[in-house]
Order: sequence, then structure tokens, then C-alpha cells
Amino acid sequence: MKNILLPTDFSENAWNAACYAIELFANEACTFYVLNTYTPHIAHSRFMAAALEGNMLEDTAKEISESGLAKVISRIKAQFNNPRHSFHAISSFSMLVDEVKETIEDKQIDLVVTGTKGASGLEEVFMGSNTVRIIKSVNNCPVLAVPESFPFVRPNEIAFATDFNRFYTESELEPLLDMSRTFGAVIRIVHVQQGIHALSELQKFNLDMLRKYLKNVEHYVHTVSELNSVSKTLEVFSNELDIHLLAMLNYQHSYMEKITREPVVKKMAFHTQIPLLVIPELGMCNKKSKNQNEEGLSVSQ
Repeated sequence: MKNILLPTDFSENAWNAACYAIELFANEACTFYVLNTYTPHIAHSRFMAAALEGNMLEDTAKEISESGLAKVISRIKAQFNNPRHSFHAISSFSMLVDEVKETIEDKQIDLVVTGTKGASGLEEVFMGSNTVRIIKSVNNCPVLAVPESFPFVRPNEIAFATDFNRFYTESELEPLLDMSRTFGAVIRIVHVQQGIHALSELQKFNLDMLRKYLKNVEHYVHTVSELNSVSKTLEVFSNELDIHLLAMLNYQHSYMEKITREPVVKKMAFHTQIPLLVIPELGMCNKKSKNQNEEGLSVSQ
């Protein structure tokens, strides 16, 4: 059984991400944790706010949060009514990223699914600030970012963006392999270069190992020349090959890190048009600890 975390702020953007996740795992047994955090605003003055006023504000925010979660779960059950799925509400007086990290540990979360929303003009923010903060802070669980208003499409074509400069462990690639096996999807390994040139010996070795991990999955390798930025290049590649899901491993100097650091003007055209699966740098040790229950027994994924 998969444990899926769905952070929500009760927006249609968050609702769309929840719907995508529910349809994505329609044929699998899943427990969904629907999370809302609240931090009521307390007016500041040169005098300390009255404790009673603070408590009233917190109680009101708590009621709004719990009521909103109940409505979301009721709406989900009315629309989908999947007997394979169960839902639990988590309302917390906390900062979103802190609560996401804590819930991942407490509930042994396998995937976080969050909505993304773009802005326009000078307000453009890559994937939305909350999503970026989650991706940058969560180092032990994959994060699936679903674009605003993106309808569910069975992911038959998955792109995996890499520069082959890092050795991947099989455990790190498991979320990608799991998606491919579940949907019979083709994996297209895409390597963005600044000018096409031969791979180094290290890159060749890492590519060979990657292909060994993917030996039972239909896959292809694509090398493309960078267009202005990594994000723009991946957007064009995804559009041209009708990619349904883009995956990246997030580590120091990775494509994911480059994209989140690109100047605003360069990434304005990149609105995460398709769902983005961000895989953390797990390594063997972290994967082992995540897959053990309290008695120390291995838990199947």
C-alpha cells in the first residue's frame, strides 16, 4: 500500500493536484493524507497582543482548517469513491514545509503530490514558492508537482533529465521505474548540452549503469543542445515528444538545482506544463531506513 501526502490550501490548484494523484493511483491501494497548515496572523502593536485575542484567532483558524479538510475529503469521496483508497485529514498549526517533513517521517510517506501555479510578468515564480520550498527541503521522499489545471493523462511517455555526471543508485531510480512499470511507459533519457560533444569516460560509465537499471524498461537516450536555459530546453523537448511526465534527480549541480536558480527572465517561459517528478538524493542508507518499520522489518513498496 502506498502512502501519499496531499498538501492543500483549499485552492482549485491544490484540488487539481489531488485529483491527478487519485487518478494516477486508481488501480493501487493507497492511503492519502490530506494536509493543511495554518498560522493565524496576530496583529502587531507596540503593546503585546492580548492572550485571549491570540487564542481566539488560533481557534478560528483551526476550525477553518478542519472544516476545509472535511469538505475536501467529502468532495473526493463523492467524485471518485474508490474502495482501494482511504483518506485521513491532518490539520496542523505549523509552517507548511516543517509539517510536510514531519508527516513524511511519521506516516512513512512514499510520495508528496502538490499543485503548482504560475504568475505573469515580473511576478513569475517557478512552480510556486511553496512547491520550490518543499522540493528544496525534502530529502527523503519524491515530490510530484502537478501544473495548475493540468488534466490527468496516463503517463505513457516519461522523460528523465540527466547530465550523466553522477552515479545513480537503483533505490534512487525506483520511483521512476515504478511509474514506468505501472503504466508501461517509455522512458526517454534526455541530456541537455551546451553544444553537442562526446561524453566523458565518467559520463559513459554512468550512462551504461543507468541503462542496466532500465534494462527491463523500454527506453531511449536523447542528447539535445541547450536553448537559452535548461528549463526552456526541457519544455521544448517535452512538447515535441508529447512527454506526459518529466522526472529529475535533485542533488547538488543537478538540472533541478540549475532550474530553480535560473534568473527569472530565463525561466518565465517554463510554467511546468507537465507534471514534474523530483526524486531526492536518497542513496542506499536513506532508502534502507525509510523501508523499515518500528520492529525493524522490511516493508514492501
